[in-house]
Amino acid sequence: MSQTRVAASFRDPSGFLFRRDGTIYRQVNPVFRAHYDLMMRSGFYRAAVEAGLLVPHEEVATDLAPDAASAYKVLRPEQIAFVSYPYEWCFGELKDAALLTLELQKRALEFGLWLKDASAYNVQFHRGRPVFIDSLSFEAYPEGRPWVAYQQFCRHFLAPLALMACRHVDLGRLLRVYIDGVPLELASRLLPLRTRFSFSLLTHVHAHARWLRRHASPSEAAARAGASGMGRTALLGLVDNLESAVRRLAWAPRGTEWADYYADTNYSPAAREHKAAVVAALLDEARPASVWDLGANTGTFSRLAAERGIPTVAFDADPAAVERSYRECRVQREEHLLPLVMDLTNPSGDLGWDNEERMSLSARGPADLAMALALVHHLAIGNNVPLERVAAFLRRLCRRLVLEFVPKEDSQVRRLLASRDDVFPGYTEEGLEAAFRDRFTLRRRVPIQGSVRTLYLFEAR
Repeated sequence: MSQTRVAASFRDPSGFLFRRDGTIYRQVNPVFRAHYDLMMRSGFYRAAVEAGLLVPHEEVATDLAPDAASAYKVLRPEQIAFVSYPYEWCFGELKDAALLTLELQKRALEFGLWLKDASAYNVQFHRGRPVFIDSLSFEAYPEGRPWVAYQQFCRHFLAPLALMACRHVDLGRLLRVYIDGVPLELASRLLPLRTRFSFSLLTHVHAHARWLRRHASPSEAAARAGASGMGRTALLGLVDNLESAVRRLAWAPRGTEWADYYADTNYSPAAREHKAAVVAALLDEARPASVWDLGANTGTFSRLAAERGIPTVAFDADPAAVERSYRECRVQREEHLLPLVMDLTNPSGDLGWDNEERMSLSARGPADLAMALALVHHLAIGNNVPLERVAAFLRRLCRRLVLEFVPKEDSQVRRLLASRDDVFPGYTEEGLEAAFRDRFTLRRRVPIQGSVRTLYLFEAR
């Protein structure tokens, strides 16, 4: 029997997460007893779960806790297939997470509760939609107080969304540097002048930033905010205004490098159909429990796994491609696909306090099966990563691997080599197989009809 406390769960005295035999549990501490009981007794928990806003849980025996004597309750929440972070979300995912948070704040107030924090890390994507995962964020509403999580919401959601929509979508990656949200003063300086003519952004970002500069001490700012007071009607007005601000922010996924890849490729329709048929057959043969599609573009081949009911994460460095994939997920109500923004040449690392609050990509694996379709040439030629290092990286991420090799005679590789010397004599099928031999066993090798490409099925040694 193995039991460990989740490293990221240590800041809230109300309780914490722990893992027991691979299952995540949440301990509720006695200090949170009254708030938890109100959440359950008021009907809020049931209403939020039925609306798909809050992850459901069941109460289990307290002797499952690391220290049963210190536990008021132990909860077993519905398990999340893959934990993702805000700096890995596309614009639409961050926007939907923001709207979810505001909706929960409004609904909680109806039941005499409110959100004591508005951290983006309290949201995960589950069954194709955002869901709030921290049931200990809901406390009894202290009548007359301003929303204690207002500044946090602006840092975690409104500021990065405004930067992505009004300046450049890549500024969403600031959340990887500022893991407690983008500082409002920084956001105010980076946003274009025209945003000062938006009442919502002027109020919640620019003026908010000026107010924080005048009250630089967090304790002083909190004290002054608390002294000002805010009735329920005014609080609901604030939440409605934030919701309107978020809804008005928009970003169109166009003009980036890979979003139109399949409209500009050397595949013939027959070659593409054969590739899809082979990948589907390999998935049926392997029957993986989980799939990571590395370099998924808009998710065309990711969906071959997701359509089979396999929890699938589709990674791509292009935010436009990921945005398009996520929009398709929403329209089709796809439950098994999660598109995420991830640059595999600089993947998410261990971040936060003691480098343990946010897990690296590899720490969240390995996937049962990974797909690396038309990816290796970008790593090996586009980024000068030796094939042996590519093999070592992929081995850490998966137990089995479907890989597409794109040789030098392919137009996509010729494009990469057009403006540089060819210093890659080992970039051949033979070189690939030799580089992977120490870490993988080759199970299948299938040429893609109508192309010069080859599909491989590898199994980790």
